[in-house]
Amino acid sequence: MDLNAHASDAVEQGRICALAARGQRDLQKFAAGYPELFAGAPFDGALFGNIAMAMAFSAPWSGVAELRVTNRAVLWGFALDWQVDYLAKSRTEIDRLIETSLAVVDGAAPASDDPFARFFAELCADLAAVPAYPRLRDVWRAAVHRTLTAMAVEWEWRAARRDLTGTLPTFEEYLANADNLACTVVNVAHWIHTGDEETHRSLPRLVEASDEVQRVLRLVNDLGTYQRDLEWGDLNAIMLVPDRAEVEQRVHVLTGRCHELLADLAADCPRPATYLARQVGFSSGFYRSTDFWGAR
Repeated sequence: MDLNAHASDAVEQGRICALAARGQRDLQKFAAGYPELFAGAPFDGALFGNIAMAMAFSAPWSGVAELRVTNRAVLWGFALDWQVDYLAKSRTEIDRLIETSLAVVDGAAPASDDPFARFFAELCADLAAVPAYPRLRDVWRAAVHRTLTAMAVEWEWRAARRDLTGTLPTFEEYLANADNLACTVVNVAHWIHTGDEETHRSLPRLVEASDEVQRVLRLVNDLGTYQRDLEWGDLNAIMLVPDRAEVEQRVHVLTGRCHELLADLAADCPRPATYLARQVGFSSGFYRSTDFWGAR
C-alpha cells in the first residue's frame, strides 16, 4: 500500500472540498439577496453545497472568483426549472418567462418586481464584463434559448400527462430534449467567463461535445432520481422504456462516444475537454446515492 500516494490524493481532495466550501458560502450569500426565489425547502443548504462541489470537482484548477459565475449559472438553471415545472400554471406564463429572459440577454432592464429576471440580469452582466463577450453573445443567447425552449417542451409533456390529454414522449424525443437539464448553457457561461482565446474560438466544437455530455448526464440523472421523479410528478427516461436496462445501456454507448469526442478535442482544448470528462465522472458517482434537490 502506497500511503504517500493516498496522502497526496487526500490533500488534493481536501483542497477541492475547500474550494467547494468557499463556493457554497459565496452562493448562499448571493441567493440571500433573492429570498423570493430561494426560500423554499428544495433550495436547502445541501443544494448550494452540491452545486459548488460539482463545479469545484469539474474545474479544480479554478479559483473561487472564477467559479462564481459558473455556480450562479447552475443556480439559475435550478431556479428556472422550479419556475417552469412547479410554479407556472399556464403556457402563457412560460412564454412570458422565455420572452423576458431573452430580452434580458439582449440588454433589457429587468422589472423591479421580477426577482427571477433580476437574478438573470446579474448573471448576464457578469458575462458581459468579459472583453470577448460582444462576439460571444450570440452563442450565449442560443444556449439560453435552447434551455428555455426545452423546459417549455417538458412542461407541455408534463401537463398533457397530468391532464390525461396526451401521450408521453418517446425515449428518443425525450433524450433529444436534453437541454432541459441546463448543462450546456452552464458550460457556455463557464467558458465565456474563464476561457482563453482558443477556448472562445472553439466554442462551437465545445458546445457540440457538451451536448453529448449533456445527454449522458440527463440519463445518469434519471437513473439516480427515478423514485423522486415519481413522487414529484416529473418525467424520467425510465418511464419511457420497458426496462431500466435500456437506459443503462444507452448511458454506456453515449459515454463511449463522449470519450471519443473529448479525446479529439483535448489536442486543441485540453482544459475544456478535461472539464467535460470530469463532469461525467463526478455525476456518475454522485447520482449513485443522492441528487441535488432538497425536500419538495
